[in-house]
Amino acid sequence: MYSYVIHQGRIVRQDRDAPLSDAIWIDLIAPGKEETALLKELGVDVPTLADMEEIEISNRLYREAGIDTMTAVLPGERGDGNRVTMPVSFILSPRRLVTVRHHSPRPFLTFPERAERSTLGCATAHRLFIGLAEEIIARLADILEGSGRLLDDATISIFETRPARGQGDRLQTALRQVGREAEALARLRLSLLTVERMLAFYMATVDEQPEAKRLRPVVQGQLRDVQALEVHADFLGSRVSLAVDTTLGMINLEQNNTVRILSVVAALFLPPTLIASIYGMNFEVMPELDERWGYPMALGLMAATAAATWLVLRWKHWL
Repeated sequence: MYSYVIHQGRIVRQDRDAPLSDAIWIDLIAPGKEETALLKELGVDVPTLADMEEIEISNRLYREAGIDTMTAVLPGERGDGNRVTMPVSFILSPRRLVTVRHHSPRPFLTFPERAERSTLGCATAHRLFIGLAEEIIARLADILEGSGRLLDDATISIFETRPARGQGDRLQTALRQVGREAEALARLRLSLLTVERMLAFYMATVDEQPEAKRLRPVVQGQLRDVQALEVHADFLGSRVSLAVDTTLGMINLEQNNTVRILSVVAALFLPPTLIASIYGMNFEVMPELDERWGYPMALGLMAATAAATWLVLRWKHWL
């Protein structure tokens, strides 16, 4: 658990033994019973992870006793280093902001260092919330840009002309990369949706705040930013579909080329095999078997039919 106070226009982290009643922002990370009890004394009910994971709007966005509780799903890292997308709750009261999370989204690590440089600063709990939302939106935009660059690299790899040797492995690698980006975009699209819903809920209550005229335009701008990012995420999703279809098409073409080569080889050996089968039959009356020229004739006939087959395939442009 981290707590912050305002000092000379900036937010400063308090010592662990400092009173929480002075804090303007309390950041709870996987809170236990002790932290939950401390917040209960301040009049804040800390939701459990199960409550935060509920998909009903009534469990994620609600007001109780003048305190707004808003939950959004954000990408981040767990303690073991795995990338996950988990819910984060924002509990906003007139005096302080309480955040509850069970992983580490990057904005929660970077925002304390530059909170005062956000659009409205960090003088009040509501300005602090809007500044943190601004940092989250910027982080989601960075992730989208990174996904776009990775898709560019994968697309270039798919269409790049290289020798046939190793091309199958390259295409499979590109397909796995595109698949990972598709999953990341799906999680990011969910994050944008929940952030948009959170800001829309806040917009419905912002007029009750004393500085609503300052807060409303900024939140409206953030909503427009989120909607623009959603359009960009949909565009990247269409690029993912195109990349997957193209990769599968290239893999099919490569497989068709391999099958064609095998078919040509089989066609070349089919007439000689027929001739060898004929002279391999055990009939008593086969005049060529008694002649000295029988064996050379059979070999020559097999070579001639193979050469004739190859010429026909070249004439048909199948080779």
